[in-house]
Amino acid sequence: MKILYEDNHVIGVQKPHRQPTEGDDSGDLSLLDEVKAFIKQRDQKPGNVFLGMVHRLDRPVGGVVIFAKTSKAASRLSEQIRDRKVEKVYWAVVEGEPTKESGTVIQWLTKDRDENLVTAHPVEVADSQKAETSWNVLKIADYTLIEVHPKTGRPHQIRLAMASLRCPIVGDSKYGSEISLDGSIALLARSFSFDHPTTKQRITVTAEPELSIFTNL
Repeated sequence: MKILYEDNHVIGVQKPHRQPTEGDDSGDLSLLDEVKAFIKQRDQKPGNVFLGMVHRLDRPVGGVVIFAKTSKAASRLSEQIRDRKVEKVYWAVVEGEPTKESGTVIQWLTKDRDENLVTAHPVEVADSQKAETSWNVLKIADYTLIEVHPKTGRPHQIRLAMASLRCPIVGDSKYGSEISLDGSIALLARSFSFDHPTTKQRITVTAEPELSIFTNL
């Protein structure tokens, strides 16, 4: 487990691609349980370890995940997320090239929970949520590296935004990629910026790419 940042209130770790953030039907060890077990053993805590999950990453995605180590931190971080005071930056390796160097995708998303599939609509429809995603090209080689700034936090938002540019994220067969990465997709939660829950200092936690498709660009 790679710790990217830690103090008495917050811990930021790097989630590997293919690991669930929290427990699911697969029974695979979740990042939440792994961090709890690590803290319990390292700090020799006799009872249960509190660890508040304030945001999630899709299982095929890797990168920064922030956990709260106290209930006060969990409440304050969750409030910042609701009020859109945190900043998330992602890197995506996509197939093809966008027709522009930068842009913003605005869509309305509906989710089929049974199939875990999200559909994008160009206009608002029943039970839809607005998703706004800004992006800019960082590098063009065999594939294209794009930096993504989601303005909202909807399920599969970035994946659908890239697909709408006809540039699906490499490995994301659910939304149009024809390339397999053995269960991973080339999407990295690159950084997460927030106001510290007690000191109010602005903190940015950054992850380095682990998939070779990033480092080989």
